[in-house]
Amino acid sequence: MTRSKYADETDDGLFYMLKGPKREAEAAFSELYNRYSPRIHAYCLRVVGNYEQAEDIFQETFLRFYKSAQVDRNMTNVPGFLLRIARNLCLNYKRDKRDTVAIDNFHFASKAHSHEQAEMLDLIAMALELLEVEYREAFVLREYDGLSYKEISQIVGDSVSAVKTRVFRAKQQVRTILSPYLKDLAR
Repeated sequence: MTRSKYADETDDGLFYMLKGPKREAEAAFSELYNRYSPRIHAYCLRVVGNYEQAEDIFQETFLRFYKSAQVDRNMTNVPGFLLRIARNLCLNYKRDKRDTVAIDNFHFASKAHSHEQAEMLDLIAMALELLEVEYREAFVLREYDGLSYKEISQIVGDSVSAVKTRVFRAKQQVRTILSPYLKDLAR
């Protein structure tokens, strides 16, 4: 795999290159896409829970991101900005579609799991689907994406203490939902 000539560029520098000549803009976009597409795709899939809809939101996220570079803006946190776009699109989708949808083709980043691990991941996915959107989102950003409480608060536009509360409550709810299954697995 050849290394991109833009691999050493900062995110902010690449973002500003999106306004440049077409060839430079395409290469900068490609580099940013390669850096952040797995994370954004996983976020969309975990929050929405429907593979096809997550794909649509994922693509729309990067389209809006590219268009936003054409506007003068001070960019200091590219992954945070991408997550904010994805978050808003996911929330709009959830708001417009009130039914719950089963998680199809739900994928986690890990490769091979034992049967018990796969079963546990399925149970966690089911539990996440039952959480309210703001709890699910905070949980996913913290536990799966590894963001700090401060980073999450910037993305969701709430205080750090509100984010900590959401993550804590999400964990409590997941434990409550999973407790009957965990007792069965322990037998």
